[in-house]
Amino acid sequence: MSDPSRYVLDTNVFIQAFRGYYAFDIAPAFWRALVRQASNGRLLSIDRVRHEIEQGKDDLANWAVSNFHRWFASTAESDVIESYRNIMRWAQAQPQYSEAAKRQFADENNADSWLVAYAEAKGCVVVTLEQLDPNVQRNIPIPNVCRAFRIDFVDTYAMLRALGVRLG
Repeated sequence: MSDPSRYVLDTNVFIQAFRGYYAFDIAPAFWRALVRQASNGRLLSIDRVRHEIEQGKDDLANWAVSNFHRWFASTAESDVIESYRNIMRWAQAQPQYSEAAKRQFADENNADSWLVAYAEAKGCVVVTLEQLDPNVQRNIPIPNVCRAFRIDFVDTYAMLRALGVRLG
């Protein structure tokens, strides 16, 4: 049975793959698979993730601009903005998180809150390497927000399996 989900990727999916287990010289098939799945409408990311990647000014930034630029969706759509507002209200109302965590989550340069907002507005599954942590106070993990808003989230491996990607 095929998985009809559409996946939206967090910055850490790209960066951790690039810096380690799927480096360009080790696993070029991973990067080709991302482009192929994006071309098929199965995965994408958002403009704010692209911005975080481009801050690296490295081969990953070059790849994002040259090979994946079409699949960084805009967060400037009204449904995404409305979802973002709801997520911000929720985050600010949570006594569990420190004020510093709330400020970091609301920072305009932080893609996390926008990623979750996009997923909620567009019905996507979030792909992140962050872990659910019900007791954390120092930051607001993406999976915690996803759980609060009933948004599905998976890691890179679960996404690859669900998409039927084979790298061999």
